[in-house]
Amino acid sequence: MAKMRKGSIAASLFWLSAGWLIVALVATGFLLTELYTRALDTSLSQTLDFHVESLAGALLDSEDPRSPDIALADPRFGRPRSGWYWVIRNESGQVVNLSTSVVGIDLPEISRSADSLGRSTAMLEDAFGTKLRVVERRVSVGDRRYTIEVSGNFTEIQQLVDDFRGQAFIVLGAVGAMLAIMSTIVARFAMRPVARLSHAIEAVREGERAEIGGRYPREIAPLAEEVNELLRSNAQIIERARSQVGNLAHGLKTPIAVLRNEAAANQGSLADVVRSEADKMSGMVTTYLDRARLAARTSLVGKRADAQLVLSRLVRVMAKIHSGVDIEFETPDTGVPWFRGDEADLEEMVGNLLDNACKWSSAQVRVRLGSARDARGTQLTVRIEDDGPGLEPQDVQKVLRRGVRLDEKTPGSGLGLDIVKELVDVYGGTLELTRSSLGGLQVDLRLPVARAAGPAPAAS
Repeated sequence: MAKMRKGSIAASLFWLSAGWLIVALVATGFLLTELYTRALDTSLSQTLDFHVESLAGALLDSEDPRSPDIALADPRFGRPRSGWYWVIRNESGQVVNLSTSVVGIDLPEISRSADSLGRSTAMLEDAFGTKLRVVERRVSVGDRRYTIEVSGNFTEIQQLVDDFRGQAFIVLGAVGAMLAIMSTIVARFAMRPVARLSHAIEAVREGERAEIGGRYPREIAPLAEEVNELLRSNAQIIERARSQVGNLAHGLKTPIAVLRNEAAANQGSLADVVRSEADKMSGMVTTYLDRARLAARTSLVGKRADAQLVLSRLVRVMAKIHSGVDIEFETPDTGVPWFRGDEADLEEMVGNLLDNACKWSSAQVRVRLGSARDARGTQLTVRIEDDGPGLEPQDVQKVLRRGVRLDEKTPGSGLGLDIVKELVDVYGGTLELTRSSLGGLQVDLRLPVARAAGPAPAAS
């Protein structure tokens, strides 16, 4: 089965919204900066237009264009290198009047064409590297024409824009952080029903519930209903399979018994062949019916068992059956997880292993119950050791075969370990046989665990 990719919907929503939020806030910051720049530039141009009108009015009121009465009240025009300059030129381009701030500066005329009002504007730089917004206008005084040129410090505007940009991004960053926190809270709140549904499904899988319960939003309520319907359908299919397995077993017993009886009543090679094949058929039917029953039993969802309680009960029973054997039962101080499966299956697996250990031991059997973690997660571990003769490495695989017994003197059918192996495989566990520190056989059984102990699931 292909490995499913795991990811968080809430995390995906957060990163998606965070990405768009960052783009939107950055774009908003640059847009606000651009709008602020245009607003300041427009305000500066309007201020310069006003100064041009003021100088034109003073020029019209004065008979001499060089008169000191032609001036502007703004003190910035009196400071050298301030970036605020004005000059008045005659028709030949000679400067006839200028502001005090124009010291060692030669403001060039604007080469752009004038509008219908005789007004031109441009961006220039003075000798000190200051950027200037320059407005130029031509006026007529009597029969003479003059050019009035006024400039403002555009570098100051750029500094204001830089300050505004920094403050805007700080504010937008704070707004973005608050929106990110809000989106995280909203995503977590919106995903709560999904988390509850996930926990409910896990509770069913772990055996805490027989079906999904609770109320869910209409977006995911159909999913919960479909899962419950799937569980009910699965239970019905398994029940039908059990019934069919039982019917098949009863249906085959009679024909096989008839073949055996007929073969026993006759002599000859044909009777021997029929008797031999009937025995094979009986063995195969028993094997596959057992496997079918195991598969049907372990396919039920919602089964779990208290492993410590089951093993304690088995140890007490085996101590009475094998009174001459000292059975030592050890459990960790922190407790052990529950077995995820049918209690009867756990009893059958551990019971067979413990019974074999008692049969083969000299006087001592040790049982340890615990848990361990590996690549598949936490697993229930059962270790059974005895002080008997043990097994050679080459005999380990032999004893796991159906009906194989290495010692015919010891009572038994030889099917115990094979049944255990079948159950272990069905549950996805592992069974390992090695040499024990007591001198005999050590059996390590690993099985899946339920999530937590708790009340048994209600019967469906």
